[in-house]
Amino acid sequence: MKSFNRRFVLIGGAACGFAAPAIARAQAAADWPKGQIKIIVPFPPGGSTDPVARIVQAKLIELTGWNIIIDNKPGGTGAVGSAIAAKAAPDGQTWMLTFDSHILNPAFAANLPYKDSDLFNVMQIGRTPQAIMAHPDRPYQTFADVVADAQKRPGKVNVGVLGASQALVLMTLIKKENDVDLNLIPYKGGGPLNQDILAGVTDVAIGSLTSSSPHIVSKKVRAIGVTGENRTPALPDTPTLIEQGVKGFPSYSWWGVYAPAGTPRPIIDRMHAEITRAVRSPDVTQKFVETFNMEVLTTSPEEFAAYQKSEQERWFKVIRDNDIKGD
Repeated sequence: MKSFNRRFVLIGGAACGFAAPAIARAQAAADWPKGQIKIIVPFPPGGSTDPVARIVQAKLIELTGWNIIIDNKPGGTGAVGSAIAAKAAPDGQTWMLTFDSHILNPAFAANLPYKDSDLFNVMQIGRTPQAIMAHPDRPYQTFADVVADAQKRPGKVNVGVLGASQALVLMTLIKKENDVDLNLIPYKGGGPLNQDILAGVTDVAIGSLTSSSPHIVSKKVRAIGVTGENRTPALPDTPTLIEQGVKGFPSYSWWGVYAPAGTPRPIIDRMHAEITRAVRSPDVTQKFVETFNMEVLTTSPEEFAAYQKSEQERWFKVIRDNDIKGD
């Protein structure tokens, strides 16, 4: 009987030992947040990432009452802000909301001040296909027309793209896979890119549907293709590149949330749940759809990490094989 009691005590003690970390983790989440929460946006105000972050911030404050600020840390195609987020204390007080170009930075910059592993994938908020636009004075009705013209006039068709971007990599892939010589012109920002396509300095430009939609709606440019797997409700009459027989990969602009690696998982899960609640609120979803033509996603950390891995494998290979430079 004494032996039985001793075994019972040992088993019970072990169970308590296993339970203690779980209790501690739950307590950590219960005690969080401790003061002001900072959401780093590694881009300046304007564009799409900053307003997306501010919409999320406002709804989170409304739903939770938390003290949340947006901290813009632009520079290096998002690398400056990403480094600050990566080096922040993993206590749940610092987060980062960024754009799809973030995952290409390691391929374009050999000496980044952080590693991918320094940041934890929390969730994707949403995505939108990219749109390809032609100046209305040009004869192109589809991107297939652009390819056909460039095959007749190698190097003469100018295509504006953002430097160090997925659009640059996609267009380089399209050049190779379709045996066409397009003259790619890299830009440092969406503002100058849009200015030049509106002025007819470039024949064609590719950018996020978010930034190009106002100009398409006003008929200042003509939509000639979208880069997703399917047509977008925002441009139902504009065929995908796949429909047009253009060889390449489906491509999307997207927005995602990261945290410093080592942030306790219960805190990650709590923030994930609150952001999901915020962006799935009918008014926020409507705003994202109407303003950004966004498909709201709210993926799990595991889904987001797997997506980043597959996208990096795909696009890094194109970058290496074609020796693509970020500028």
